[in-house]
Amino acid sequence: MKKKFWNWVRNEDTGSRTLVLNGQISDETWFGDEVTPGLFREELQSCEGDITVWINSPGGDVFAAAQIYNMLMEYPGNVDVRIDGIAASAASVIAMAGNKVSMSPVAMMMIHNPITVAMGDKKVMQQAIDMLDEIKESIINAYELKTGQPRTKIAHMMDAETWFNAKKAVELGFADDILYTDGEGKQEAPAAVLFSKIMVMNSFLCKFNKPESEPDTRVSVEPLKKRLFLLSH
Repeated sequence: MKKKFWNWVRNEDTGSRTLVLNGQISDETWFGDEVTPGLFREELQSCEGDITVWINSPGGDVFAAAQIYNMLMEYPGNVDVRIDGIAASAASVIAMAGNKVSMSPVAMMMIHNPITVAMGDKKVMQQAIDMLDEIKESIINAYELKTGQPRTKIAHMMDAETWFNAKKAVELGFADDILYTDGEGKQEAPAAVLFSKIMVMNSFLCKFNKPESEPDTRVSVEPLKKRLFLLSH
């Protein structure tokens, strides 16, 4: 099985688990990552206890993100979300599932409008616009539930593709606090987090250093209603 963009670490001392979400979120293979919502649910529910979710992702498929968001919202234990690098686009939606959302002082969050690829006549293009409008409203639901901000304000921020540093995210309610600022609770990220970061960087570099003779194996973007993405510009 191809590598997943998530990884679980079990803390035997406390009985808690750490979930590492690193890389692009997708429901099918693009650059070697693989997301199987059923498998994710099975792993999430395989043990009891609180979980810590580390996020470092530029975003990806909106429906895959929605499934992960729902699974974390339904999880009976406490979900502590920690953003150590970036939680952009669809990854920011997943972050909203945390009972508590903390950001590193050097982390970033970004929200924007959903994006799709459409081809066809005027009727088809209007269908695409209507569909994107509905998806945007569903995303706003998650942001509104977490932040308490007015829907109109959130919509304007999405229109503008808004980036938040940790302080701004806390100010607007997208995060609850900033890691390490009080000198308490500071801890080393688990080894799996560091290893995952190395693997993501290695994968990123390989994309731009593959031999010219190597065929491009990326999956073509399917037309309207087949593929909807929340990707960073």
